Amino acid sequence: MKIIINQIMTVSSPPHMYGTASIEARMRAVLIALFPAFFMAVYRYGIQAFYTTLAAVIFALLAEYLYQRIMGKPVTINDYSAAITGVLLAFNLPPDVPFWIPAIGSFFAIIIVKQLFGGLGSNFMNPALGARAFLLASFPVYMTSWTFKDGSLIDGVSGATYLAVVKQNPNFSPEFSDYMALLFGKVGGCIGETSAVALLIGGVYLIVKKIINWRIPVFYIASFAFFAFIFGRTGFFTGAENILFEVLNGGLIMGAFFMATDYATSPITPNGKIVMGIGCGFLTVFIRFFGGYPEGVSYAIIIMNLFVPLIDKYVRPRVYGRSHLKRRKA
Repeated sequence: MKIIINQIMTVSSPPHMYGTASIEARMRAVLIALFPAFFMAVYRYGIQAFYTTLAAVIFALLAEYLYQRIMGKPVTINDYSAAITGVLLAFNLPPDVPFWIPAIGSFFAIIIVKQLFGGLGSNFMNPALGARAFLLASFPVYMTSWTFKDGSLIDGVSGATYLAVVKQNPNFSPEFSDYMALLFGKVGGCIGETSAVALLIGGVYLIVKKIINWRIPVFYIASFAFFAFIFGRTGFFTGAENILFEVLNGGLIMGAFFMATDYATSPITPNGKIVMGIGCGFLTVFIRFFGGYPEGVSYAIIIMNLFVPLIDKYVRPRVYGRSHLKRRKA
């Protein structure tokens, strides 16, 4: 019997996603989810936050366009992925950095971290976080200075942010006004860290729209709180009073919802996503409490990005019928 197969099957490059939503639709949803935090940043820091974000997005789009044209590849700036990288990079920058900081960061994120490894879906770490780590190592002064809306400049290392204050004084006891400041953006910090409420609105929107899986952000934040309670800043099991304060601080919520959930750099299985979240939570606490750097979200996510292939290899669902076949073979 002769069988004729006339259907051509095409194997494409990642990302591979179930459902009818296109990459463009998913990326647009992420941009919509980032808007509340962007609005709060502009409200808090003024027009400079808008210009910094705009510069990061423009240079990210330009970097992707130029690289793909030079390399003779299809131009994909219309899929919004480069725009999201620009926004996330800007959200990890102080609002008053010179324009060449987001320019260099965007080119590094798009060309070095994303395109040189194959483009969308093939990068081994989050491009925005990779660029932030590069900028922090290269230009630490610019990356740790915060400007408020009234124009006053405060050095981030000497204590403009709550994380720097707690790092220098582990016995710091937050008051009600401190929690309100963290919730509604009345604190110094990076553009995307201004308001925990705005970030949570965007994160919940992504979960409801099924753009991201709930496991990574939930287990990230929950494990962070758990390990913060165990280790404590002043000794083991001394962190109960300030757990919420630690959760609301810095880039934890932004990282949990918008960067640790990146399709290309997070595990593909449900259990793998749980491992990813727990690992990020532990590493963030470890770096914050015992490292020399007040924040630990960026490096925690980058480190776990490197472990994703290993997680996908060992944390995967059982193949249907596997145990039955083993019994028959025995």
